[in-house]
Amino acid sequence: MIQINARPKRAVIALAGQDRVGFLQGLSSNDVTQAKPGQAVWSALLSPQGRWLADFFIFSDGERLLIDCERDQAEMIMQRLGRFKLRAKISLAPTDLHVGVAWNGQPEGDFVAPDPRLPEAGFRIISASPIIGNASDDAYDRHRITLGLPDGTRDLEADRTLLLEAGFNELHGVSWSKGCYMGQELTARTRYRGLVKQRLLPVEADSDLAPGPIFAGDVQAGEVRSVVGKLGLALIRLDRLADPLSANGQKLRVSKPDWVEL
Repeated sequence: MIQINARPKRAVIALAGQDRVGFLQGLSSNDVTQAKPGQAVWSALLSPQGRWLADFFIFSDGERLLIDCERDQAEMIMQRLGRFKLRAKISLAPTDLHVGVAWNGQPEGDFVAPDPRLPEAGFRIISASPIIGNASDDAYDRHRITLGLPDGTRDLEADRTLLLEAGFNELHGVSWSKGCYMGQELTARTRYRGLVKQRLLPVEADSDLAPGPIFAGDVQAGEVRSVVGKLGLALIRLDRLADPLSANGQKLRVSKPDWVEL
């Protein structure tokens, strides 16, 4: 049965105007030209130093780009994008649109597109009407954590996280061919010089987890980030992956999704 989860903690920003695609192309990590009706793009906004600030899904209705983002980050995203407006013919505005996700089947909605990260992830939904869900937030968290998919500020740290630590390369969140964008230099250097020292990976314990440090013996080896029950996503040092790991006083089992390249 199709599973649908309403995401009220997400918001939608409308980016309109004839320069909208080129404007966002120079400021985010992915190829904005690939956003089309029925096809979304997952992209990130980086600091000039190449550190993650926000990520979002970009939809297109042919006249606007609709940016599905974390609600608590929407104002920050609009402010940062607005700084670069200059003479670009664009407009930025919040909307009253609603966001949802679905898996185990294709949903209906005003704007529906496959989640561009993984086929198994399901679909993203933007709708003018409230989305009626039949799956809980915990059910969606179990779904995405098992797949190893990050969820914004719950899993990533502003001004600290590198895109490749969070799987943006394998999950189709970076374009390596589109040219320059804010933070592109460090992102490219991280890839081509093999500078990734830690990765965000699914973990499991024998009882409920909580966010907090991970240890390999007495050495801190990472941090549990978002959790649901016994499952979590954790940022783990690659040089400690083979060591016995623990968090919250209990042993951790680390999973490597098939899509992860180590």
